[in-house]
Amino acid sequence: MLATEPSSGTAPARKTLPFFVLALGITWLFQAPALLARHGWIPGSTEDYLLPAALGGFGPLLAALIAARLEKNAGAGRGSLQPLLPSGVGAGWYALSLLLFPALYVGGAALFRAFGGSGASWLYPPENAQQVAAMLVIPLVEEPGWRGFALPRLQERYSPLRASLVLGVAWALWHVVMFLLQGMGSLVPFTMAMVNVVLGSVIFSWLYGRTRGSLLVAIFAHVGVHLNNPFHALPSNLTPFIIYTTALGVTAVVLVLADRAVFCERRTEPARGVIAVG
Repeated sequence: MLATEPSSGTAPARKTLPFFVLALGITWLFQAPALLARHGWIPGSTEDYLLPAALGGFGPLLAALIAARLEKNAGAGRGSLQPLLPSGVGAGWYALSLLLFPALYVGGAALFRAFGGSGASWLYPPENAQQVAAMLVIPLVEEPGWRGFALPRLQERYSPLRASLVLGVAWALWHVVMFLLQGMGSLVPFTMAMVNVVLGSVIFSWLYGRTRGSLLVAIFAHVGVHLNNPFHALPSNLTPFIIYTTALGVTAVVLVLADRAVFCERRTEPARGVIAVG
């Protein structure tokens, strides 16, 4: 059962490795059959295994719940996730988080076109029911794991910048089978996609830090990623995704340099009103 309780303090023994092992393991286990079928290594077509592949997206949520329970049983803390609605987060932060990633791509595309570039549309919104469902469901089953469980624990050990990079690498690895299923087996688009996720993690961490660890802000930002997602142009057209990844990289560097209070100060106090697993 999930219940809101006040936090009594930060337990230094809390670890993230069990969560990462579970998150990647659960997701890869469910998505591997579709990838194996794609290459003809097991009977059936990729479509025959799409349902378990989709269920694999629940890996971070399940991993967070299991790891929180293990943590509580080990006496390393309450076994908690971040609050959905910490106090003092204004409506403007929710609007910013929802629109930031779509706006970064549009801004990058505008600059690209201003210098004579072509081959990139302004918008890449969800185009079918599956993509709309992904936009609404994926943030809800990913973010309780990435920003609700892992990031606050990583920040107990590392600076926010290092924590966001560690989380970004794990987040990118979590997407590996997904990327391969979507036809990104070539080196350049695959590498670009991995870098994109790591850079996105830095921006997510900035939103997280500025809103005192708001899980809901992270969910809004994740929805925003799907509102205008140049990933849809892959693998046939790499240009929009290069623009997008470049825009994320520039933004991440600017935020790190301009807001050192968010990225360089280790978090020593937990957010109020954590969601305890009990």
